Amino acid sequence: MRKLIVLALLVLAFSFSAVAQDLPKAEVFGGYSYYRADLGTTGTPTNHINLNGWNAALTGYFSKMLGVTADFSGHYGKPDVGGFKVDTKVHNFMFGPTLAARSDKATVFAHALFGGQKFSATTLGSSVLSDTSFAMAFGGGLDFNVGKNFAVRPAQVDYIYSKHNSEKQNNFRYSAGVVLKF
Repeated sequence: MRKLIVLALLVLAFSFSAVAQDLPKAEVFGGYSYYRADLGTTGTPTNHINLNGWNAALTGYFSKMLGVTADFSGHYGKPDVGGFKVDTKVHNFMFGPTLAARSDKATVFAHALFGGQKFSATTLGSSVLSDTSFAMAFGGGLDFNVGKNFAVRPAQVDYIYSKHNSEKQNNFRYSAGVVLKF
């Protein structure tokens, strides 16, 4: 009986230490981002523009699978719209829940983010549009663990909905970069 109790205590002790290993409390992501902006102008020569920029996010985890994310991005370009070069800037600032499925080698995650988007366009030195509105993003990605506290994110893909100037936009964002785990 004594051996059985000792064995049960050892199994219990090892199970607690196994649960505590390698679960990050927080992750910080940063990297490159491509943005396909929908101008909401169907029937015009240019209804989409391509922008490049950055994406950064901070995710805090409550459990192995559930966390909350603060996501920020900026995208910039000077596309030719109707014969004019338009200096375009899009900034997203969104927050929401994240679900993650983890293994020793990789993490797959999905998130639903809600917040705002600032869109500004300038041509010939004057503002064409400057508007901040509600935005939401639905997407996810894949991280490959390189070390205990470091991962590479080859792909994060998001659908981003926004509405500027009474026009709805269905945007696409691709991001890739590095993740620091704490």
